[in-house]
Order: sequence, then structure tokens, then C-alpha cells
Amino acid sequence: MLREIVLDTETTGTDAKGGDRLIEIGCVELINHVQTGETFHRLVNPQRAVSEGAFAVHGISDAMLADKPVFADIVDEFVRFCGDARLVIHNAPFDVGFLNMEFGRLGPAAPKAIVLEEVVDTLLMARRKHPGAANNLDALCNRYGIDTTRRVKHGALLDAQILAEVYVELLGGKQTSLGLSVAEPVEATAILAAVDSGPVGPRPMRSRLTDAERERHAAFIAGLGTNAVWRDYLGEPETA
Repeated sequence: MLREIVLDTETTGTDAKGGDRLIEIGCVELINHVQTGETFHRLVNPQRAVSEGAFAVHGISDAMLADKPVFADIVDEFVRFCGDARLVIHNAPFDVGFLNMEFGRLGPAAPKAIVLEEVVDTLLMARRKHPGAANNLDALCNRYGIDTTRRVKHGALLDAQILAEVYVELLGGKQTSLGLSVAEPVEATAILAAVDSGPVGPRPMRSRLTDAERERHAAFIAGLGTNAVWRDYLGEPETA
């Protein structure tokens, strides 16, 4: 069983090292590339203001976050939900950078940092599959016919759910397995019926030549002579 967690975040801005913080985490569980319905979603009080640029993207205001828990209060629940599953993220360095920065603020009891190389980055997958094309989430949804009418603003959980659909398409579509299913056994009665009806396997086609056509063909062959070159291809010995 393959368990993966598709993850997305929203933040106060774009500079984790410069002090921007996480404000929302959304996760979707996949088992063998299928959404199970299990999700994790939390808004987080960043203890700093949301930038105007970030607010324009996700629409999450300072007022909406004022009464929400800080990251330290939800981190254990988040880590338990993810477990040892593989993370799937679009533009992974951005989200992983923010998560690891938040972990680093927790001190000695912090969870171990996320290793970027162990994360499936769907942006890199898309760039390999569609080089030179736009590969942001909206462009991929348009390319694969995924409905985004519910996505008025960016939101971590909704974006994670949409990304889960995109991820499956990047893997090759809903039929991502090799399809090596076990065929249904043929019933004995069907086998007996086939045997009774004649030999099993391909049947020779019925000749459509008329008797007159066969006679003309035989006369043509006789007229070629016994030492004709074409007999070499049939392996027939030449006659003196």
C-alpha cells in the first residue's frame, strides 16, 4: 500500500527567511493514488501581519487569524496526520522552506526537518512532461480538464484537493496501474462447447476460387517449365 500526503500552504508573504510565516496548511491523503477523503486543515495565527500581496492571493485577513492557534499548538497533530507518508507538493521548495522554518522556531522538541529530495514535486514533474509550457496549477487544470470553478481564491485545502487530481494526471491518468488484473476463469461448459464445435484456435478461411480459376492457374504454372527460377524459392529440385 502506497500512502501519500498532498500538501499545500498559505503564508503571510513569500520570504520565509525574512520572517514571513505560515497561516494555513491543507493536506489530502492518497492511498495508491486515490483520495480517501481523509484531510488535515488548519488556519494558524502567524503573530505578524499578512502582506497586501499575499492577502490579494488567498484572501485570508489578519482578523480571520487573530483567534487561531499558533503553529506550535497544531504541529503535533500535523505530524501525526502525515506520519511516514511521502509528501506531494507543487513547487516543493516554497512549502518545505516555510515548514522547516516553522519547525526551527520550536527548539529542541521540533520535528525533524523535511528532506526536500524525498518530496514529490509536481512542478518538476509537469516541467518534464510539458517542457516550455505554463505549469502552474491553473494551467495544469486547464490542460487536464479539471474543474476549478470553486477556486475563487487560493486556499490550502482546496488547492491540495485539486493538486491531488493533477498529480494523478501527471502519473498517466486515472488508470495509473499496469492493469495486470487476473482474468476471470473460463467456465468448463464454455470450453466443452468450443471443443464440440470444432478445433480450438484460428480457422482457415474458405477459398473463394472457382473451379475455372483453379484450372487457369494450373495451366499457367505448367507453362512456366520445370526449371523456372521461381521454383528455387519453393525448394523444389530442378529436373533434367
